[in-house]
Amino acid sequence: MIFLCIGNSCRSQMAEGFARIYGSDVMEPASAGLSPASVVQPLTKQVMQTKNIKIDDQYPKHFGSIDISSFDLIINMSGAKLPVRLPIEVRDWNIEDPIGRSENIYIAVGEKIERLLMNLIVELRREARNEDNSRGTEVLGGIGRRTP
Repeated sequence: MIFLCIGNSCRSQMAEGFARIYGSDVMEPASAGLSPASVVQPLTKQVMQTKNIKIDDQYPKHFGSIDISSFDLIINMSGAKLPVRLPIEVRDWNIEDPIGRSENIYIAVGEKIERLLMNLIVELRREARNEDNSRGTEVLGGIGRRTP
C-alpha cells in the first residue's frame, strides 16, 4: 500500500507511520510524493511522537521512483487526479495539507488520518478473515488454523 501526497513530508508520512504501528498484519506501507520535499516536516515528526510513533527513519520519496506493480492500493491524499490507467486500485482521501500551518492543524490532520487508517485496517482484517474462512481456515487470535 502506498500513501501519496504532494511533498511526502506531512500527510503520507503520518499515514505510513500509523500503518506500520497499527496495521502491519494486513499491509506493508510505503509513502511517496508527487513533488517530494527535501525533509519530513519537523511538526510531522513532533505530532507523531506525541502518539509514541517515531518516523525518524522515514524520508521523502518521489512517486515515480516507486515500483507500483508491487503494491495493490494507492491512498491518494494529494488532492490531484492520478492517471486513470494505473494498474492498481486508487482511493482518494480528502485531507487538507498542513504544510506551513499551525501545530493544531497538524494535530487535526493526524487525527483524521489515524481515523481513516483504522477504518481501512478493520476493512482489510475483515477481508482477510473472510478469505481465510472461505478456504476452511478458522482465525483464532490473529493466527490462522486449519479446521478438520
